[in-house]
Amino acid sequence: MLEADQRRLLGEFVRAHRERVRPTAAVGRRRTSGLRREELAALAGISVTWCTWIEQGRAVQASPEALGRISRALSLSRAEHDYLFKLAGRVDPEGSRGPSADAPPSLIAAVKAIEYPAYGLDRLWNACCWNEAAARLFRGWLDADCQRNLLRYVFLEPSARELIPNWKDRARRLLAEFRADFARTFRDAQVKIFVETLRAESAFFAEAWDQQAVQIREGGLHAFNHPHDGPVSFIQHTFAPAERPDYKLVINTPADR
Repeated sequence: MLEADQRRLLGEFVRAHRERVRPTAAVGRRRTSGLRREELAALAGISVTWCTWIEQGRAVQASPEALGRISRALSLSRAEHDYLFKLAGRVDPEGSRGPSADAPPSLIAAVKAIEYPAYGLDRLWNACCWNEAAARLFRGWLDADCQRNLLRYVFLEPSARELIPNWKDRARRLLAEFRADFARTFRDAQVKIFVETLRAESAFFAEAWDQQAVQIREGGLHAFNHPHDGPVSFIQHTFAPAERPDYKLVINTPADR
């Protein structure tokens, strides 16, 4: 359940943006500058009562789908959309389907400049940018219409088990590395919901999570069974941008070089 201050901020945000939206058609005299609550509720597919309670900061919590409809009804920008979900303590189901506009420019530039497989991760370990070499290596994760979150890919996508030798051991190690970050992000509502969602979707994730293993992301030799290139091996290196240490730059250099 959201804290009182968080609910208040969410209500103030929704109301302010509702009042700034111009109705598509003028209907007589209006006392409200912008959309009425009834109009927002109709556009977002929620009840007027629910809309009122959200704006009043009452102890209600909208689903991610309802928040997405509210965002579209209010014509929120990407930053405003993300802010809405953060205030509501929800994970945006659309948030990991494409490169994030919020990725640090230095990270995007570095990924593009590297000839070997390279990608960037945000604090939830969503891929926020990647190059063509990474898209070729990580088919099923970084190619079109795939799950962009690294943990969801490894624990839920069947193609990950084919690509990664010793899949269970590598998955446990990856989760132990994520838990090292969790010590800094456990108060983040999105991170909490992300972990609980994966626990519910993957029994193996839940089992490994409860083992409480923690490991620094050291990289090292990583082997893959690529569907087209056959067995390949890379040395993995991980860096953090100085201006955004919650992001990661991951580079895979060929092991035979």
